[in-house]
Amino acid sequence: MCTLETQGNIFILTLTGDTEHRLNPPLIAQIRSLLCEIKSKSESQPGSILITTGEGKFFSNGFDLAWASSNGSSNFRSRLHEMVNDFKLLVADLVSLALPTIACITGHAAAAGFMLAISHDYIVMKKSRGVLYMSEIDLGMTFPDYFMDLMREKLNSSKNLRNVCLQGMKIKAEDGIKMGIVDEAYDSGEECMEACLKIAEKLGLRKWNGEVYSEIRKNSLKGLLPVLGLVDREVIVAKL
Repeated sequence: MCTLETQGNIFILTLTGDTEHRLNPPLIAQIRSLLCEIKSKSESQPGSILITTGEGKFFSNGFDLAWASSNGSSNFRSRLHEMVNDFKLLVADLVSLALPTIACITGHAAAAGFMLAISHDYIVMKKSRGVLYMSEIDLGMTFPDYFMDLMREKLNSSKNLRNVCLQGMKIKAEDGIKMGIVDEAYDSGEECMEACLKIAEKLGLRKWNGEVYSEIRKNSLKGLLPVLGLVDREVIVAKL
């Protein structure tokens, strides 16, 4: 379902296979386990960076609704809530992860897949294929509370929030740059990964204290913290 490789101080987490990378409890648990491994290894590796990407046509097409309905329609709602609650923990993991994070988007990122992308600090996206898209208005579903809080913090304007949530806007890479959601866009997946590696190498040279980085990130997303059960705190490790 996903793999982890390292290139020096750079961790590359890849959602594997030519699938939609639907987020169900097993996949969420595996991603969280790899993030825990990254967290542990990065403590002794200053300047560590995470790049998350997906193989094939999708970064992630959101929650696994087929899994939610596989045990009968009567259990659909409870299984959907299970995924919502599991994924909240994954978002909290990324928001509190003690190193910079980059999402390398070379395919569609929809619904919870879009949320997975914007839970990272930086987004690099392929121009020719893939959109960022919140499908809930088209599917007839409301958003979990932490989805809305995350979008309020990350989408930069009430107009962007309206277009994404109330119009179901499908955002291509260059539109994402104009909206301030995407940082860089390239023609191929290979160019996207090369760009991510360059960003990671540049960030890694700073060798920031991971705990300080995490707390500053959390403080910058203050409106999101209560719903995720996170708090920011003061950390001082400066060599004065």
